[in-house]
Amino acid sequence: MGKIRQDLQAAMDKDPAARSKLEIFFTYGGFRALYRHRRAHWFYKHNMKFIAKAIAARTRRLTGVDIHPAAEIAGGVFIDHGVGVVIGETAVIGSNVLIYQGVTLGGTGKETGKRHPTIEDGVMISAGAKVLGPITIGAHSKIGAGSVVLKNVPPHCTVVGVPGRIVRQNQMRVEDEQDQLKLPDPVLEEFARMRDRLDALEAKNDIGIKSYCIADNEIIDSKED
Repeated sequence: MGKIRQDLQAAMDKDPAARSKLEIFFTYGGFRALYRHRRAHWFYKHNMKFIAKAIAARTRRLTGVDIHPAAEIAGGVFIDHGVGVVIGETAVIGSNVLIYQGVTLGGTGKETGKRHPTIEDGVMISAGAKVLGPITIGAHSKIGAGSVVLKNVPPHCTVVGVPGRIVRQNQMRVEDEQDQLKLPDPVLEEFARMRDRLDALEAKNDIGIKSYCIADNEIIDSKED
């Protein structure tokens, strides 16, 4: 019951739309999936694997969340919306983790043993992200929406892109932990650096052009020949 109470409190803390724990208990699919998973996990640990698998299968039909009953999930986890979330057999998830819809914590290939990710405390995994293989996502890191992460991520980092690229934040926690929109875009930043170098070369050679600003989606007039 302790983990269930932590899950309820996590939903209250992380979802601005949550009005009461009673509402969360009866209407939130992500919470319901975790609640049922904890029952399935107990049966799995006590070698009643058929019952555990049956509970997990019904949970998938009811909520759209597919969690293997062997997965180890700490208390205080919040699955927001939940539809399309897949959590594999050997996945390990720490406390205070926020998971959005469409996230996959999956394996790669047909290896045996540990083949799914370990998610440490305080991680946020945005919508549609895929974290694959026996890797570790360090504490308080963020995974951007739609990213595909295949390598270990140190603590207090942000990962975006396909494949996922680490954007270091000086090993400090990023502000506004729950905002999946306020993440850097390293590809756009690289284009901006290239544009700055081109501008410098054009200015040095007295070349006038019209440049396109990717970030602001507008055309900027400059000196014509």
